[in-house]
Amino acid sequence: MRYGHDMTGHPLLAHETWFVDPPHPGTDWSFATEPLTLTLLAVALVLTVVVRLVARWWPGIDIPFLARLTPFMPFAVRIHLAVSLLGLLSLGSYLAPSMDLGKDVVGVLLGAVMFVVAIGMAAGWHTRAAAWLLIAAGPIGMLEFGFWPVVHRIDVLGLAVCVLIWGAGPWSADHELGRTRVPSLRDDARAIWVLRLAVGLALIIVAFAEKLVNPQLARDFLAEYPHFNVFQELGFGMGNDTFIAIAGAIEVLFGLLIISGALPQVGVVIVGVPFNATLWFFGAPELLGHLPIYGAMLVLLVYGSHPQLRPATRDLWPWGRDRIPAG
Repeated sequence: MRYGHDMTGHPLLAHETWFVDPPHPGTDWSFATEPLTLTLLAVALVLTVVVRLVARWWPGIDIPFLARLTPFMPFAVRIHLAVSLLGLLSLGSYLAPSMDLGKDVVGVLLGAVMFVVAIGMAAGWHTRAAAWLLIAAGPIGMLEFGFWPVVHRIDVLGLAVCVLIWGAGPWSADHELGRTRVPSLRDDARAIWVLRLAVGLALIIVAFAEKLVNPQLARDFLAEYPHFNVFQELGFGMGNDTFIAIAGAIEVLFGLLIISGALPQVGVVIVGVPFNATLWFFGAPELLGHLPIYGAMLVLLVYGSHPQLRPATRDLWPWGRDRIPAG
């Protein structure tokens, strides 16, 4: 078992591959196409559309003290990324607690890249170069760990691309040296779009990879942590397969809500509850692995609380030349 311990209760969601060792390699698409699973996924899609429609009538509320933090979101993204990378490196892991760095050339190289990128992000020194270095290390990581384990951490890629678009921002060496500028509204909309897409896809990919098309992995997880099925603990008598389908559909819903960008304040609160609850049970590995997602949630909450910048959090395609003013 990886970083696990006995416990008496569990939150609804967790990364099975981080805490079940070895992870089950098989896939079973028949589980994802069962009537119950398809119904739950359809409900998730409908709820996302409903939220988009509601947001046209009520987009959220202004929270001035949060809105004033918008200039510092590049700093927040850099720090979340830096602490995550350094923390995972201290555990001997690459981009997730389940990706152990080997004592070979590739392992040392990936560890060195993580260290250099983390220092660049924390100090804000040659920040865009650090972001490019992290992106370039992705294919190397795929050679060591496989394609899908690295793709599961597409949320990390999203933060790196945000830094490329934004630059280092205030509280950085690049800012002090005049190598960065204040992001424009167009930069903000595009950075947030990338962030939403990357984090949302990460949640959806994990929902399928760890539950909906690999139910045996989730069954193994529940066998090791039987109290994780909270509905059964509450006396509803829900079987594990039903619980797996519900948990997977909820993760897909969370991913779709983040991608939609509608009602970001409400979405951050809803998504944040299970993601913070897991910290009580799984500790440092869970925190370090989820820090990029926490950083993305902070950005969406802050921008969603700013009356002028809120529309940027829900723009579905901010790349048209004349759709968004540059200033």
